[in-house]
Amino acid sequence: MSRLRNAVADGIVISWRNLKRVPRIPELAIFAILQSIMFVLLFAFVFGGAIPLPGGGSYREFLMPGIFVQTLAFAAITTAVSIADDMTKGLIDRFRSLPMARSAVLSGRTFADILYNIGILAVLMVTGLAIGWRVNDGVLDFFAGVVLLLFFTYAMAWIGVFLGLSVPTVEVAQQVGFLVIFPVTFLSNAFVPTETLPAVLQPIAEWNPVSSLTGATRELFGNPNPFISDSFPGLHPILMSVVWTVTLLAIFMPLAIRKYRAIDG
Repeated sequence: MSRLRNAVADGIVISWRNLKRVPRIPELAIFAILQSIMFVLLFAFVFGGAIPLPGGGSYREFLMPGIFVQTLAFAAITTAVSIADDMTKGLIDRFRSLPMARSAVLSGRTFADILYNIGILAVLMVTGLAIGWRVNDGVLDFFAGVVLLLFFTYAMAWIGVFLGLSVPTVEVAQQVGFLVIFPVTFLSNAFVPTETLPAVLQPIAEWNPVSSLTGATRELFGNPNPFISDSFPGLHPILMSVVWTVTLLAIFMPLAIRKYRAIDG
C-alpha cells in the first residue's frame, strides 16, 4: 500500500508538471481551442449546407457528437508529440534519475491529458450551443455521454504514449499520429451517415470505434442519427463504445508500458 500511495503521489506530481505547461506556453491551449472552434464552424456553415441530413433533422445536432469524438481522437497526437519532445530533450532520462515511481511518468501524462481535454470538450460544447446544438435527453444521459467521451480520451492517451515512445523525433510523431488518426475519424459516421458511403466501406465504418462512440453520444444526447444500420454496432453503440475503449486500453497500455521499460533499460 505504501508503494501504491507513493506511485499515485508521484503520478499527481507529473500530472501537475504537464498541466503547468499550459499557462507557461499559452499558445498550446489557444491554438487547440481555435482549431476546435474552426472545425465546428467549417463543418456547420461551410460543409453543412452541402450535406443534407437523410430523413431531415438538424445537421448541426448530428454533427457535434462527431466533432467531440474527432477532437478527442486527435488528442492522441498531442500526447505523442509531448512524449517525443520529452524523449528528445532528455527529460525522460532526468525522471529516471529521480527517486520516483517508474509508473508515474506514464500515469501522470495520461491523467493530465484527461484534465486538459475536459477543457477542450467544454469549449466545443459551448461553441456547439452557440450554433444550435442542444442536448435533448436528461441530465444523467448527458453526463453518461461525457463519461464515455473521457473514457475514450484515456484510451487515446495511451495510444499517443505508445506512438511517442516509438518514434525518434517530434516531427515523426506528428506525421505518424496524423496518418493513423485521420482515416479512422473520417471513415466513420462522424460527419455523414454510414449508409451514404460506398458499399465496400460501410462495414468498416460501422465497426469503427469512432462510429460506435459517435452513435452512443448521439443516443445519450438525444441528437439525430438517421438510418441506423441493423449491424450489432449500429444497434448497440453504447455497449460497443465500452468494448472498443476497453480493448484499446488492453492493447496499448501494456504496449506503452513495455516500450517504456525497454527504454528505461
